[in-house]
Amino acid sequence: MSEIALPWRRSRARTETQATEAGGAVRYLIGAIAVFIAALMLAPIVLSFFASIKTGAEASSVPPTYLPHSLSLENYFKIFDYQAGLMVYVGNSLAVAAFTIVFVIVLAVPAGYGLARFNFRGKEILFLLLLAPLMIPYQALLTPLYLMFAKLGLANSQVGLAVIHTILQLPFSVYLMRNSFEGVPRELEEAAVMDGSNSWQCFARVALPLVLPGIVTIALFAFITSWNEFLAALIVMNKETAFTMPVMLVGVRSGHFGAVDWGALQAGIIVSILPCILIYVLLQKYYVSGLLSGAVK
Repeated sequence: MSEIALPWRRSRARTETQATEAGGAVRYLIGAIAVFIAALMLAPIVLSFFASIKTGAEASSVPPTYLPHSLSLENYFKIFDYQAGLMVYVGNSLAVAAFTIVFVIVLAVPAGYGLARFNFRGKEILFLLLLAPLMIPYQALLTPLYLMFAKLGLANSQVGLAVIHTILQLPFSVYLMRNSFEGVPRELEEAAVMDGSNSWQCFARVALPLVLPGIVTIALFAFITSWNEFLAALIVMNKETAFTMPVMLVGVRSGHFGAVDWGALQAGIIVSILPCILIYVLLQKYYVSGLLSGAVK
């Protein structure tokens, strides 16, 4: 009996070995594809950095060189003293982004909780109305918004620009927060009610800490959207000292230095992407878990 079973066991072991080897090959293939895609995405950033540390003449040379022949920080010095000063534009962008984050969190988190936990007539219609702005190109609204902001004194205002960025980000943020709160078991809040907690205490002490990854996610999206948004900033901000980073970079691109200084432009690009990379790296674990928990419901 054992002699009959032995070939079958050997065949099964051989099959398992082949399956393991095939699985390992697939993993290596997926890893190679991932590395290739990552290199493809990082290549423009790396080339931009190399261009930023070239001399001005080499950065604008034709044909271009990929690696700098000599290292120089002159492009960063140029961009630092550009017009009102680099720190003014960075400060404007940071202030607008900070206002946007606060507005988005204050509005989206309670709205998401209310839509997830309370039943009232017309709730689904209201939710659809909140998502409706996603179907309207915001560019079509900029002219009437600018006229309204000009009458209200919000033109060239960081708060006014943050309001526009909040409008852009709010539908997605409410959607994500609603799904995040729906992922919190109701039994936890019911237990808190049994212990004497009211609705506000259930929200603040039970549900809110559990959806922290979702809150970080909408804050990260709000920051990136506000930091990189160009068109609204170009229309609403028409004073040089009120410009944000994207508007400043367009000024560099238009040839403020007499001609297009590609080295200075690439230095400005590197400075502009550093905050996004830094914040994403620091908050990556919250971002991934919050995006997944808010997207699968």
